[in-house]
Amino acid sequence: MIAELVRKTRSYRRFHQEVSIDHKTLEGLVDLTRYCASAANLQPLKYILSSDPEKNAVIFKHLAWAGYLKDWAGPEEGERPSAYIIVLGDTTITKSFGCDYGITSQTILLGATEKGLGGCMVGSVRRKELCQAFSIPGHLEILLVIALGKPRETVAIETVGPDGDIKYWRDSDGVHHVPKRSFEEVIVD
Repeated sequence: MIAELVRKTRSYRRFHQEVSIDHKTLEGLVDLTRYCASAANLQPLKYILSSDPEKNAVIFKHLAWAGYLKDWAGPEEGERPSAYIIVLGDTTITKSFGCDYGITSQTILLGATEKGLGGCMVGSVRRKELCQAFSIPGHLEILLVIALGKPRETVAIETVGPDGDIKYWRDSDGVHHVPKRSFEEVIVD
């Protein structure tokens, strides 16, 4: 069951923007994170939830999408995320967030997949500008943004070729291809 869920959880960058995600669904996804491991059990993460189209538009303009797709500026109107979760680190609790936000963000994406949704962790964020736009207090650091929605694209997993190229790409049909290293390559004896 978990193996299937992990295999289905992909990074989606195009969505059915008209399919809304209600605030309660976002709350449920964040609620899952309360059960995640946290270094020293500090639990320093906070979240801003948005399913409002106007707030979403503000968040969207502060993100950069798919660095390997040089000729693509990101999802067009109509295929943008219908919700976002901004992941914040509370520096009054700790100055170092380690892997906590990776653990919780993946948990959110697994929960989204279980609900028939998809998402993408976006680390390329104009943090200063987004903090200003939302009047985020100085003690809260933007760690990443999770984009969420009903996926509008197909993501195909393939094995990294002999050249070792790990860059994802889109074919002429718009299928998003993502090379993954083989099991044999990731095991060290």
